[in-house]
Amino acid sequence: MALSKTEKTELVKKFGKDEKDTGSVQVQVALLTNRIKQLTAHLKANDKDHAARRSLLILVGHRKSLLRYLDERDHEAYLKLIGELGLRK
Repeated sequence: MALSKTEKTELVKKFGKDEKDTGSVQVQVALLTNRIKQLTAHLKANDKDHAARRSLLILVGHRKSLLRYLDERDHEAYLKLIGELGLRK
């Protein structure tokens, strides 16, 4: 269920400055969004998995803080990122 190496490199290339830029906020948010989508699909099939539900809430909170940080620092990059990922404000 984890993110494969090729998927991760594609996300890093798409949202990072180069292929080794894994620490930028945009890349972190993209990776978290991918993991959140996977956990959401898992929870639709396994609705009693409370540990996965807690992990999902933790990931959503972490992504929210990163997005808030990006919005304060660079609003244009924030708008571009949420548009590309299909997130709501």
